[in-house]
Amino acid sequence: MKTFTLQTRKREEFLEITHLVRQYVADLNGFSGSVLLYIPHTTAGCTINENADPDVVRDMLLELSKIVPRVSDYRHAEGNSDSHIKASLMGSSQSILVEKGELILGQWQGIYFCEFDGPRQRTFHLKLIHDHE
Repeated sequence: MKTFTLQTRKREEFLEITHLVRQYVADLNGFSGSVLLYIPHTTAGCTINENADPDVVRDMLLELSKIVPRVSDYRHAEGNSDSHIKASLMGSSQSILVEKGELILGQWQGIYFCEFDGPRQRTFHLKLIHDHE
């Protein structure tokens, strides 16, 4: 397992981490299997989505804010209930196929760390799952 640290700069943002995951598997000399991405935070998540047009990320954050507004009749004392809900909607893990050291992603896909309660120093973990063929 490998752990990465990153610094978020806004309360809500998507940071593309595709390059970090790609480099990790490329350094493994032809690894095939999958890599599990895990986010160990209750107010952050991850997703795979379009990375060609930055408006897609903007639109996703906009719609998440409409679905889960920052202020509502929440009871959580820390004032970040919306962050917990958004993180749960995005999910805390992704599994990405790897073939001979290359991520198997669609042409326009990127891997994103989703921050909903920043800015903060955050971590994520990558774990290899080997093929058994």
